[in-house]
Amino acid sequence: MKSIIKIGLFLLVGFTLVLNAGAQRTGKKRGNTTTQPNTNPNQQQNTNNNQQPSGYNPYGNIPIVVDSSGLADSVVKKSLRNDNATDKSSVMERTPLPYEHLRWDDALFSEKVWREIDLREKMNQVFRYEDHDDNGSQIFVEMLLKAIKSGDITAFGDDRFTTPVSMAEIEQLTTGSADTVAQTDPSDPSKVIRYVVTRASFNPKSVAKIRIKEEWIFDKEASRMFVRILGIAPLKTEYFPNGQERPNSSAMFWVYYPDLRPMLAKYEVYNAKNMGMGRMTWEELFESRMFSSYIIKSTFDNPGNKQIRQYVKDPILALIEGDNIKEKIFNYEQDLWSY
Repeated sequence: MKSIIKIGLFLLVGFTLVLNAGAQRTGKKRGNTTTQPNTNPNQQQNTNNNQQPSGYNPYGNIPIVVDSSGLADSVVKKSLRNDNATDKSSVMERTPLPYEHLRWDDALFSEKVWREIDLREKMNQVFRYEDHDDNGSQIFVEMLLKAIKSGDITAFGDDRFTTPVSMAEIEQLTTGSADTVAQTDPSDPSKVIRYVVTRASFNPKSVAKIRIKEEWIFDKEASRMFVRILGIAPLKTEYFPNGQERPNSSAMFWVYYPDLRPMLAKYEVYNAKNMGMGRMTWEELFESRMFSSYIIKSTFDNPGNKQIRQYVKDPILALIEGDNIKEKIFNYEQDLWSY
């Protein structure tokens, strides 16, 4: 009988201890919940909804306005009437003449040349002609950007056309980064009315130089010298802290000129005189070489593959060295003839 009473007391004490331990664990959990409240309203919203709703605004209910007034207008506004006294409907149907086939075995002379076209020179002012036609802006740089955005041509990051450049990278080069500015209430400066996101503007006239890559070939079958433009690149003008222009500007992107020819055949070049010849196309301008330029690099007697300014520091002497290269190419063709 005594043993039964001892067993009963032992079971009663053990059951009491189990109940006390469970109560203590419950009290600790409740204490954590009450002593650490959630002070983050966004975290509480995520806990309740498990995900952020669509159109989530990190600034709360304050509106965000994007100001793109500084960007170049890429929308082509066509005239609703014939804006010319003559019928120019066939302008957009023009195609460039195909190149004459050149065999490598017939090339007695083949050298590549890099040139720079300074758009600030009087002869090159047509590259900056500010006007709009049914095919868009007539500024040459905007023509390039329009062709890239439409997908007609591909932009590359080097002059060998090995690395395509995405449209996002080009927009970053031309528009820059966005700047967010808070507008406050005039009566209460501590109250924010809205946030204005201003995108950096791009002025196509800020491009002061264009670089072209070409190849000079003497074909023994035709007994003449051919020049073929291979690529065109607008240059990003850079300045020293004192405001002086840096001598070696970097290329923003490269475009393959043969891919660009069909587009250039549909754009007309501004002609200040407009007598007899009328207006030529951009493709005719480049093929006729009616622009002013200077040589900055060539493969002619250049085993180090360097630009002229890398081994000729004086800018005047560098221009003279470019003229010497041009004269060597000219004399090679002339020396093949006997009079």
